[in-house]
This record gives sequence, C-alpha cells and structure tokens, in this order.
Amino acid sequence: MRAVVYDEVGGPLTVRELPAPDCPPDAVVLDVHATGVCRSDWHAWRGHDPVALPHVPGHEFAGVVARVGADVRSWRPGDRVTAPFVCGCGVCAVCRAGDPQVCPDQTQPGFTHHGSFAEQVVVRAAEHNLVRLPDGMDFLAAAGLGCRVATAYRALTAHARLAPGEWLAVHGCGGVGLSAVLLGAALGARVVAVDVARGALALASERGAMAALDGSAHPDPAAVAARVHEVTGGGAHVALDALGSPATALASLLSLRRRGRHVQVGLLLGAAAAPPLPMDRVLAWELSLHGSHGIAAHEYQGLFDLLARADLDPATLVGRVVGLDGAGAALAEMDGPTPPGMTVVHVR
Repeated sequence: MRAVVYDEVGGPLTVRELPAPDCPPDAVVLDVHATGVCRSDWHAWRGHDPVALPHVPGHEFAGVVARVGADVRSWRPGDRVTAPFVCGCGVCAVCRAGDPQVCPDQTQPGFTHHGSFAEQVVVRAAEHNLVRLPDGMDFLAAAGLGCRVATAYRALTAHARLAPGEWLAVHGCGGVGLSAVLLGAALGARVVAVDVARGALALASERGAMAALDGSAHPDPAAVAARVHEVTGGGAHVALDALGSPATALASLLSLRRRGRHVQVGLLLGAAAAPPLPMDRVLAWELSLHGSHGIAAHEYQGLFDLLARADLDPATLVGRVVGLDGAGAALAEMDGPTPPGMTVVHVR
C-alpha cells in the first residue's frame, strides 16, 4: 500500500510503498477513502507527542472494511465506517463503564501504531470501536468526525452541558473550534468566536457565531477575556480552548462569568503542558474546569441525530481537499498559519 511516512522527528514526509498491514483477530483493516489533517498529527511529527519511528500519521478517517479478524462478528467487508481516534480495549472496567476515550489500554491509529495517511489502516478492538456511517454521509464529510467534530460535540454536551440561550466562547477557530461554533449554534447557544486569523473568523461567522473577536488586536489574554465579557454582558457561560496554548487556556478561563464552565480541548504538550492558571478566580467564582479527550463510539448516534435535526453538513467545515501526495505538505504547513477550515486528504 502507499502511505505517508517520516523517519525522524520533523523529518521529510514522503509517500512510499509499505507492506499491507496484518489483521489481528480482534481488528479490522479498512480501505481508507478520506482522512483529516489535524494538529495532533503535527504535534507527533514535531516530537511533542512521541511516536515510534518510522511512522505513518493520521487518526481521523473514514473508509470501507476490507478485512475482518477471526474474532470479529458484527462487521463485514464492504461496511462503510469511521472510528474515534481513541480506541478503547473494550474489556477493562473503564470501557465497561462507558468511557473508552480514557481507557488505560487504548490504542490510537496514527500514534500507537501506523495511521490513516495510507491506503489502509488497522482498527483494533473493532467490535467496540467501529461506527457505521449514515447512508447519506460521504467519506470526505465523515473524515473530520473522528477527532474534531466528534470531540467538539462531546465537549459541549458531556462536559459543558451547554444549554439553549447560553453564551459560548470558542478560543481558536481551527477544525475543532469551527466544529464547536457550528454545533454550539445548533444547540441554541449564542456563540462568540475568538481567533487571530481573519479568514477563520469570517468562516466562524458564516457557521453561526454571533460575534467574532480578533485576538491579535488585544495585547494579552486578560484583554481578550475583557472583550468577551463586554460582548456577552458579563462573561460566557461556557468557554472552550480549542487551540491549546497557555495564552488561549488563560483567555478562555478568564472569559467566563461566575459559575462558568471551561473545557480544555486543544492539546497542551511539552513546555506548554503545565500553564499557570488563576485558581483564585476558579475558587472565588466557582468555575468548573474540564478536560475532554475525544468521544466513545457509542456516543456517535447523538452526534448524527443532532446533525440531522439541525440539517447540518460537516462537509461545510472542509476548507480544501488534497490527494495523498499532498498530505505531507499539508501537515508541514501547520508550522505556520494555515488556510481556514479543515484540510481533508482524498485517498481513494
């Protein structure tokens, strides 16, 4: 099969021929049709999230079951599927309690093993992790669900408990941030989008944000938060750091009103992993802080139902489509500013 491979941290991302993957007894091998280009893959390539080398990135994908392991009973070749980026083992106490997204024995295509910047990818514990795609959803639209759209959905529903009429502040309007804007508006919230890129803010406004704030116009996180307080008349009920930096995490937390809920969605890795936060404000205002790490396969139906009920097409979040030969360059571009919207790789 053809795949994008790198041999060293930050090294060249080249397309080459690799052996087709084996299919363990509990797994399936998918023919990948589309896969998203996500900042999490960039973090691994840059060494912020170590992976075994050489490595194939890619963790949000959609495709067709090609081969089925001997222990798999519920899936057949030809099934149209996706999977969450965290694949729980399915048998531990955490998975049995319904939380495979924090399984201690989890696997992650694109991190624990070769990912979906390839013509085929392995999904382990397939009985617990595969998700059947709705008939009307194409592969390009589905490719962003496994990470950005699905992660935003669970952050807003399971953690933020976002209610109609509440103010939602989204800090960072890349893929997961734009997904949060779109879904937050669909859930009936009043959305404030914050970013430093005009293109991202314009797209956020088109996807339902009532206000779009240019973070580059304000000198520090406190000033950004003050603008959110001004726009919302006292602060957001819910704020998401959808980028993942000490500055956006602080701005998100400070933008909350009393008893507000902060959800950390963007990754904070390496030197940024332990940012100072104003715990005096957290205590005095009774703020809630939540981490959100993906979604469980069994929660996808709620997302599908919301998309159908609100007549939302996740394909509207796709900014550009590249082929497998362009996937490496698209990932490397995350060293700097990137075009608004998601980049999706059309593999086949």
